Order: sequence, then structure tokens, then C-alpha cells
Amino acid sequence: MAANSEPKKIDINSTISLKGIVKAIFNDTIHVQIGGKIITLPKGDFLLDKSMN
Repeated sequence: MAANSEPKKIDINSTISLKGIVKAIFNDTIHVQIGGKIITLPKGDFLLDKSMN
């Protein structure tokens, strides 16, 4: 067996779509329910209409 000390690197750059229910919107975070879990996402991750700010 050859000894290879170089770790294999895998780069992944993909986009997924998830549907969820927005539970709350605060100044800098959005709380979304996906399945049975509520996750907190930074508002900066979304392209929001400026009228919402």
C-alpha cells in the first residue's frame, strides 16, 4: 500500500432551495421553520426589497 500524505481536497460550490415558513424577522436575523426545526439566518444572506428595512 502506497503511503500518500497529501489529503484529498474536495471543493463544492452549489445552491439548494428549501421551502420554509418565516416565523419572525428581527433587525438583523430571520427565523425560518423548515420541517420541525426553526433556524436563524442573517438578513444579509437575502436580497430583500429596501422597503422592508
